[in-house]
This record gives sequence, C-alpha cells and structure tokens, in this order.
Amino acid sequence: MQSAVKAPLAAPPASTSHTVGSASLIVAYLEAIGVDHVFGVPGGAIEPLYNAMAQSMRQGGLRPVVARHEAGAAFMADGYARETGKIGVCVATSGPGATNLITGVACANDNGVPMLVITGQPSLPVFGKGALQESSCTGINTVGMFSHCTRYNTLVSHVDQLETKLVQALMRATQTPRGPVHLSIPLDILRAPVEQRLSPLHLQKLMRTPSMLDEEAVRELFLMLPGTRRMVLIIGGDCGEAIDAIIHFAEMTNSPFVTTPDAKGLINPHHGLYRGVFGFAGHRSAWEALNDDTELVLAIGTSLREWTSAAWSNSVLNRKLVHIDATDEHLRHSPMARHHVRGRIRTVFERLLDVMHIEQEALGMPWRASHNQTGSRAIVTLREPEKVQSQATPIKPQRLMVELSKRLPPTTRFLADAGNATAWAIHYLESRNNRRLGLVPTAGAGAGAGAGSDQGKSAGSAWRGERRQDRAGWLRVLMDFAPMGWAIGAAVGIAQAKPNCPVVCITGDGSYLMNGQEITVAAQEGLTVIFVILNDAALGMVKHGQRLAGAERVAFELPEVDYAAMARSMGVAGHVIRGPEDFDALDMNAILQRPGPTLLDVRIDGEEVPPMDLRMQTLEAGATT
Repeated sequence: MQSAVKAPLAAPPASTSHTVGSASLIVAYLEAIGVDHVFGVPGGAIEPLYNAMAQSMRQGGLRPVVARHEAGAAFMADGYARETGKIGVCVATSGPGATNLITGVACANDNGVPMLVITGQPSLPVFGKGALQESSCTGINTVGMFSHCTRYNTLVSHVDQLETKLVQALMRATQTPRGPVHLSIPLDILRAPVEQRLSPLHLQKLMRTPSMLDEEAVRELFLMLPGTRRMVLIIGGDCGEAIDAIIHFAEMTNSPFVTTPDAKGLINPHHGLYRGVFGFAGHRSAWEALNDDTELVLAIGTSLREWTSAAWSNSVLNRKLVHIDATDEHLRHSPMARHHVRGRIRTVFERLLDVMHIEQEALGMPWRASHNQTGSRAIVTLREPEKVQSQATPIKPQRLMVELSKRLPPTTRFLADAGNATAWAIHYLESRNNRRLGLVPTAGAGAGAGAGSDQGKSAGSAWRGERRQDRAGWLRVLMDFAPMGWAIGAAVGIAQAKPNCPVVCITGDGSYLMNGQEITVAAQEGLTVIFVILNDAALGMVKHGQRLAGAERVAFELPEVDYAAMARSMGVAGHVIRGPEDFDALDMNAILQRPGPTLLDVRIDGEEVPPMDLRMQTLEAGATT
C-alpha cells in the first residue's frame, strides 16, 4: 500500500520572551483562554495574585468574586464551568484556605468539571521552620491531599517551572477525562519576575477538544442497526454538545430515549420519544422502555455508576448494551456490553448520521426522520401523579415542582441540591423550554410547542445547526460525589456566567444552614438568583431513609427557622410559601427583573416521601453482604 507524502511541518514561531511578574503571567493566561471571573477568598499567601487581578479589572479584564467560604468558591467555579464550557478558577490562601477547598474540588473531580485550583504557600525559605499555615510536605501537606481529587497536582518549587506547569495544568483540565487541576505556589514565587517564553494565545489551540473517533467501532454499530427491531437510547450527562445529533438519530430510527438523572436538563421533556429518567428518582416508564422487548440499548455519555445505572441494574448491564463514551474510565464499568464505541460523542453521532444518510438508499434502509411524534406527548409515568395538583397546606413538594415548572421562563437554569431536593426535581420538575431538538417538531404542554420548526430543512442538515456548549442544560444535579450546599454556590457561578438568564437554586434547609451565607455573594454581585428552601426542619433524606429502613429515628431534626426573615436581615427579599395559593401573591416578573437574589422559604409537607427507593435498595443490599 502506497503511503501519502506528507508536507514538512512548519517551524513554530520564534520565541519572543519577556519578563513579567509571576502573578501577572497567571492572569494573562486566564484572560487568553476567556476566563473573566475568579472565585476565592483572599489571604496573605495568595495576595500577589489578587494584586494582579486588581490591575486586570481596572483594564476591563478578569474580576475576583469573593466567596464567604472556600468550599463555596469551588462550588461557584464549578457552576461557572458548567455554564460556559470554560475552565472554572478558584483560589485560596495556604493552610485552612486550601483544605476548605477540598470538598468542592473533590466534587468537580468526580463529576468531570474542568477547574483550575490555585493555593498559596509560605515562602520557600521558611519551609520546615513552622511558618504560619505552612502546607508543604513539611507542614500540613495540602499537595498530598489534593493528589486524590485532581487530574494534575503539583507544587511550583522554582519560578522557572511556573509557566510550564501552568500550561500543563490548563491542558490537563480540559483533556478527557476532564476535571480539576491544582497548583500550589509559594509566596516568594508569586512575587518574583519570570521570563515568559510561551504564547498564551497559542494555548487556546492546544486546549481544543480533539474529534477522536474509532471509525471501525462506529461502522460496526451502524451494521447492527438494520437488524434491530427495537432500540432504546440512554442519554447521559456528558452528551451536552452532542444532544441535537443524538435526538436526530433517535428520530431517524424511531427509538425511544430515556435519560440518566444528570442528563434530564439536556432534553426537551415534552418530546414524543421521551420515556423519563432511568436511575435515581426515575420513572417507571423508563424502566418499562428498557425491558419491553428491547433488543439494543445504547448508553451514551454516562458513567454507569450507582445512580446512573439504577444501582447496576440488569436491565442495562447485559449483552444488549452498546456503551458509547469518550473515556476509558466510564467504559470500564461495562465489560459485559455487546459493543463499545470510544470517541468524542458529538463526532461519533455526526459520523453515524453521515453513514446513514450516505448508505440508506444503497442498502435499501428507509431511514427518514420520523414524523409520527408530531402532536404527541412524552410518555412518562409519574409516581403519585395526583399530588402534583394538591391544594393542601403545607404545600406538597410534588406541587411545588409543578409551580416552579410553570412560573419560570424557558431560559431558566434550575439547580437541585444534594438530598431530597435532587429527588423531587429529577422526578417532577419540568421545563417550559420546548426548543426543538433534532429534525421533527414536537408538541408539548404549554404555549409555543413546536415553535421554530425546521421542517423546511433537509434531513441531512438539520442536525448540523446550533451546537450547544458542553454540559449546558436547564436542570443540573449531582451524581456520585454529592456534597450538600453545592447548588447554592454553583447557582452563583452560573448566574455570574449568564447574568441574563434566571437561575433557581432548589435546596434543603440542612444544606442552607451549611452554606446559606453565599446568598450574600449574589446580593453583592447583583445576581438574579431565586433560592428555594425546602423547609421541613429536618435532614429530609436522613429522616425518610431511617423510616423506610426501620432504623432508629435519630439525629435528623433541625431547628425551625424563618429563612425569609434571615434573608431580609441580609438585604435580600424573602417570602414565605405555605400553600399553592401563596405563589399567586408573588410578582414573579418583578423578582426576575430585580438585580439581586430572592429567597422563597417554602414550608413543605415533611411527611411526603421522596422517590428514593433506589438509594434504599443499595443501602439495604450493602447491609446484607
């Protein structure tokens, strides 16, 4: 076989090195990759970086946002990264400043969120002398701690290392599998001049996600399709940038689809092929779709861990499975699968659709986008559907989700915090956003169903339209490592990234007591965030878990707190919601136009049990092994 002749590689541009301050070098790189906000808490060991940010801010560059706790700063950087697709940046001083970050960094690591974490250190000459808040290997070793929850982790021990290690960290944060990276920088290095040898602008090219594709694996998947009578898609949380192509593929093959809990916010919940959420707090209709004479199950962009595989359900982990993902880390969870396709998910489905369009006539395959979904609604079976219309006081959590669904505009970003808030939102919350996904318009509840139809477009071009920012969606929840209070900080980060879109944080009173002070960041920054507190004076998931398991009922009680009054004491508008009728008294338009947060203290019926059966099943199985 004759090989193609390759042109010689062009020589890289000549280096134009010059000397800058180390902290200014870091800021220049962050500006070059489009970062405009840095979240953190200042302190002595990190002060030079804040000085450099102050200079940048005066020139219209990036701006520091001061969190109330370092964990909140990490959660804010997490939310910012999810919304923008950029790297979230959080910073802290040495010692306890660094250790306070760890929970938020571990959360980002387990959820694949790209983040740059910068922590300070005392100056190098005082290492080992017992300096205040020393956190090197001779003190409280924070670099060692971060090694377990980052993709790249290093101490910058010489000023000439700074630029190289910074570039390596930024590249590693965005490479698959993505996640947080950590640089620990001593104070004297942050103050020192450094010779800049590389180009921050060139770094943008190095950070682009490559369109990796296993052509043979895609071809093998394509050949499975004609002989498959019934196929179901499981759409996972990593499908954000590929969702239009995936939905178009589902329409062309007339395949029902379900989502994992963290992917519900990526799809139109009114689509006629949607069958609900599979996994934690999911829907019976999703289980039935996977077990109803299904011959092939495509699990796409999902880790298949506990909550996304319905506690490792045999309905998915069997020989019907085809697992499509960009990371070996996820594919290793499905060794029993019939087939694996490794590659960037958007590239995989664009290539698969290309092959289908090219070869359908030659192979006699009548693949056309199915129009039998027009006018139909999604088939989703709710648990206790009668309670979504309940007029009872205190308000049922099921009814609360419906009120939020119908009263917020289509552009709203919802976040649900760890605990009962996640379960209620996954099962009952919907979006009014009927934006079409794929080729065929679908009618759903609410005004505007099917608006913006692309019926005039050709089948081969419709799915090549707007590409979403990776991970963008109307609902965000955590899987795997799920700290209480994440949504409170993440909502601030999302609002900072997208100030023109309403942001709603649904959290529990337990989470708010841990992290509620971050509401003052939203107030100080003038961010339109609605904080919805599920107030039942209890750690709800603990309380219900104890009841369902027949365990001792202990240590779940919380004090009865007037969170609306607490908010007003902080200069934040606060309202108490006791029943459905109280929503009618709210001027939602005024709330959404106010440059600042609003808190809704919702006194829910604490006796309502959330859809947490899957979690109980896993805990009980662990107790018997």
